[in-house]
Amino acid sequence: MEAPYFELRNVSKYFARVVANKDISFSIGHGEVVALLGENGAGKSTVMKILYGLYKADEGQIFMEGKEQKINSPKDAMALGISMIQQHFSLVPAHTVTENIILGNVHGKIDYEACKKTVKNLAQQYGFDIPVDAKVSDLAVGVQQKVEILKALYLDAKLLIMDEPTAVLTPQESEKLMEFVKNYTKKGNSVIFITHKLKEVMEVADRIVVMRNGILCGNLNSKETNEIELARKMIGKDIVPAERKKEDTKQEKEVKLKVNRILVQKKGELPILHDISFDIKAGEIFGIAGVSGNGQDELCEVISGARKVTEGEILLNDEDITKLSIQERIEKGMGYVPVDRHRDAMIMNMTLSENMMLKTSFNKKWKKHGLIDKTKLDAYTKKAIEDYMIKAPGPDAEAKGLSGGNQQKVILAREVDNGKELLILNQPTRGLDLGAINNIHTAVLEERNKGKSVLLVSTELTEIFDLCDRIAVIYKGGFMGIYNHDELTTGKIGLLMAGYVREGEV
Repeated sequence: MEAPYFELRNVSKYFARVVANKDISFSIGHGEVVALLGENGAGKSTVMKILYGLYKADEGQIFMEGKEQKINSPKDAMALGISMIQQHFSLVPAHTVTENIILGNVHGKIDYEACKKTVKNLAQQYGFDIPVDAKVSDLAVGVQQKVEILKALYLDAKLLIMDEPTAVLTPQESEKLMEFVKNYTKKGNSVIFITHKLKEVMEVADRIVVMRNGILCGNLNSKETNEIELARKMIGKDIVPAERKKEDTKQEKEVKLKVNRILVQKKGELPILHDISFDIKAGEIFGIAGVSGNGQDELCEVISGARKVTEGEILLNDEDITKLSIQERIEKGMGYVPVDRHRDAMIMNMTLSENMMLKTSFNKKWKKHGLIDKTKLDAYTKKAIEDYMIKAPGPDAEAKGLSGGNQQKVILAREVDNGKELLILNQPTRGLDLGAINNIHTAVLEERNKGKSVLLVSTELTEIFDLCDRIAVIYKGGFMGIYNHDELTTGKIGLLMAGYVREGEV
């Protein structure tokens, strides 16, 4: 039997007392696509960083075509034809495409025109339409990813490791990436695809390696499995998806939030947001879809009070709140889950109880004889832990000791309670695993059914379609249109996210 192209045997990695990987063994053949599937913290990226030389394995061996290899650095990996495209791009924004691709790979006097020609030919060979002279900072995120891929191809990589490659792409860009993977492997090259998206796995992978809690719990042929079995292996139990009930369109509902012609612009610069108008009714989830960086974060900050508007007005229950402070908006019943939980939503060294009262510390309900009523606060936190199934020892546990999914549940529990009228959710499930995502979706739909208004910002189209009653598509700080749930398809929303609009439509 022919030896596999690359093989990992009994690879283990420990960080202090944490077991990141334990006895991981799998192989990849020439021309094969292997998907590495698992929840956050399952150990997927760690084992691939070992293969790429970023980490050194504490135990185990790596073989290439039957011969053991010592990979102590990315330089060693590249010499063997391995390249890794990481989740966060490693491009220099001020440099051109060509400069980024040749950076560190050419020495002495550089014939820039010859390098440019090589890069151009390489791009054409794989069907990439990339302006080789353009600065990376001027390129869309989907094009930047192609530049990352070209960097690997320039080094003549035969095994490409791709870490969550579709996280920032539109549906059309994701499809083109899948086409590239198929064409690349047809030439005898191999791809390891790290992801938690089951649909992509089923579409592109020949084999699927499933990891859970640092161990390997499945090595399956994609033709002999399905999404339900994969989800069960990833999580260890069946998932009951959250179900969105259709709205009763006969019943006219009151408008809770009204946003009129919002403009946010710094002096002498292009607008960050322009002409944004929409409303959200009671018991409605209003979704905003778009590629990251098109003004979603700024819009959430404007509504929550963290950013001032240049023009326009915001009304909550017919009251103008445009000039109110963050604290005053919280008192009016506004809850806000920001995109970066570590920076904007939690203090990691504080206990869960302290984090739960962070935004309402001014409220009299926590005071007893001029001091914090710890008994009441701990009871409140304990109830949140039970209601949201947060894996934590108790109210006195420090936030930094929880997993990302459980930290997010703490924030959601707090903001659901704060948001008696309006709940703003900016990418509430980003970076979370299937089980945590399903719990959060269920909680959001429950709040909608109680009559709350919900503003949901997400780059995940499945999340938008699963939860939202109406959907706005944002592109470069403006809305491409507002649509009812049934008016959009994945193809149409993808085009709108990329800035394309059909005649007669806005």
